[in-house]
Amino acid sequence: MKAFSYGRVQSVTDAAIAVSKPGVKIIAGGTNLLDLMKLQVETPSTLVDINRLPLDKIEETSEGGLRIGALVRNSDLAADPRVRQHYGVLSRALLAGASAQLRNKATTAGNLLQRTRCYYFYDVTKPCNKRVSGSGCSALAGFNRIHAVLGGSEACIATHPSDMAVAMRALDAEVETIDHEGRTRTIPIADFHRLPGRTPQIESALGSGEIVTAVTLPPPPPGAQVYRKVRDRASYAFALVSVAAIVDSARGRIRSARLAFGGLAPKPWRVAAAEQSLANAVAGVNSFDAAADAVLQGAHGAGSNDFKIPLSRRTLHAVLGEITRI
Repeated sequence: MKAFSYGRVQSVTDAAIAVSKPGVKIIAGGTNLLDLMKLQVETPSTLVDINRLPLDKIEETSEGGLRIGALVRNSDLAADPRVRQHYGVLSRALLAGASAQLRNKATTAGNLLQRTRCYYFYDVTKPCNKRVSGSGCSALAGFNRIHAVLGGSEACIATHPSDMAVAMRALDAEVETIDHEGRTRTIPIADFHRLPGRTPQIESALGSGEIVTAVTLPPPPPGAQVYRKVRDRASYAFALVSVAAIVDSARGRIRSARLAFGGLAPKPWRVAAAEQSLANAVAGVNSFDAAADAVLQGAHGAGSNDFKIPLSRRTLHAVLGEITRI
């Protein structure tokens, strides 16, 4: 690990001002950043500790939703009674991620902003466009079992690793930010993470000197909520395929559905056409197939990850069957 300086800030605006300067990174839980620093994938000259800022509250909104501070720990969010009762898909997604020790440290904003787990991104001896723009993507012709089958590009096929973000995508969360000039804005989570295109090194909609302060959940949607994660081992593993589903159904007919997927793309993946195909449909193989067809339109593997396409279909069938009891 390269030497770096360390400091604390007294306000959110001070944190944004600090991070607007070259070589400065914010540290909160540090569960991803410190690993990257040890491998010299990240080499900040300065770390700014924000753990003493008042961003660790979960509050009810006037609209009937929840406002989750950027520093709320994953374990606290998963255990909150309001989250467990009204946003079960989020609680389950959080508990499916990492280990109990890491969830005790990891924060809401840090989880959204964590970097890909692509092997080549972590290996500084290999070309990676996320690490060094224009150097190439080793995964395209390399070992790409965990990589994207949707939303990738010739520059990058890495996936976003967050479980929490997939559930928040299904819930239509919004991300609140502030920049170094004190300006605030709200970004729909659908627009927060970026697809790689030709600039895979740009992973989010955050500008220079802009930091996340909170995530807001709207009032809970109707229907049953399920999060299913398919992975190589029962714990402490990232998703090969995950599905966050919120489905309102009765007597074998689906009234409405929300479906978000992890492990398939560089960002949490949601396809409106898939949800529309399920609205007012009879629950069963035909409607489940139609939804899967819409989700996987344009999907293609790169060799080792070809299996993800049929696995996604089977996982979606299982989730929809569980919710509708088919």
